[in-house]
Amino acid sequence: MPGKGINKIECPGAPAPVGPYSQAVSAGGFVFVSGQIPIDPETGETMNGEIREQTSLVIKNVEAILSSCGLGLDKVVKVDVYLKDIGDFPAMNEIYGAAFGGSVKPARCVIQAARLPKDVRIELSCVAFSG
Repeated sequence: MPGKGINKIECPGAPAPVGPYSQAVSAGGFVFVSGQIPIDPETGETMNGEIREQTSLVIKNVEAILSSCGLGLDKVVKVDVYLKDIGDFPAMNEIYGAAFGGSVKPARCVIQAARLPKDVRIELSCVAFSG
């Protein structure tokens, strides 16, 4: 976990930011992970595929960012999911449920967005607690 104060988190195992924001920021015992879309961190290419594949890649990227702070998905307390099509909810939820399968599930919000960056099907951001 980064030091005290507000700290920028950079993880080479997740996609680099495509704009003026950090992959994540730590502050006050929390890690705030910016919205992740299905970008392959090795190639920088956006994954075009069905929602299950895109959801899996997004969660993998979130895990890489959290891991760089010594945290796992079990420390996530809040998740926001943005879907291009709310009809993708059941398939997304299947992958999501397997990833966040701990005894305490994070609080969550899922909405359909009019349009997501790079026309992907999903964007996911979260907050984790280091305690």
